[in-house]
Amino acid sequence: MMKPSIWKWSTRTVLAIGSGAALYGITSWIGIPIGMEDTQLRPAVALLAIFGALFGPVVGFLAGFIGHVINDLITNGTVWWGWALGSGIAAGFMGLIYLAKGFNPQGGEIRKIHILQFTIYGIIGIFAALAFSYLFDIYIVGEPGDIVVVQAALAGCGNIAVFFILGIPAVWAYAKRTRNDVSLYVDR
Repeated sequence: MMKPSIWKWSTRTVLAIGSGAALYGITSWIGIPIGMEDTQLRPAVALLAIFGALFGPVVGFLAGFIGHVINDLITNGTVWWGWALGSGIAAGFMGLIYLAKGFNPQGGEIRKIHILQFTIYGIIGIFAALAFSYLFDIYIVGEPGDIVVVQAALAGCGNIAVFFILGIPAVWAYAKRTRNDVSLYVDR
């Protein structure tokens, strides 16, 4: 079974972006405060890993970005654009695993090398997103750098923990479940 191209837009693609953004947006308010106001350990980060891995970097980016915007509007009434783009960047990087040869969790295909690649993409994506958000807040928004660096460091630790504890195992379990599904078919 071939995976669809990341550039092929279909009803499935639009539904994946919409459902990913909605799920991320409405669950991102659930979190455990870590150190500073508006900095939390958010289980919803695992959704970025899941949607990125299952549908690719474009879907991951858009679901993360739009979902963060939704959450900001619901919880604050103001969008923190740097952090919204950061969520998209993290999910986009996590979605790079979709492009790996032989990686197809929807077809039950996932190997140890894919888990390693997914881990690397996720860590790089989280740090790239935080660096972007940090620089955006300082140079575009005008936030004090000392406060933003603490916020970014805490968010990074929290996001990596959620990625390792929930995101990676969820994608692996999905692929394993798909591989072990018994399909009924008619033999002709």
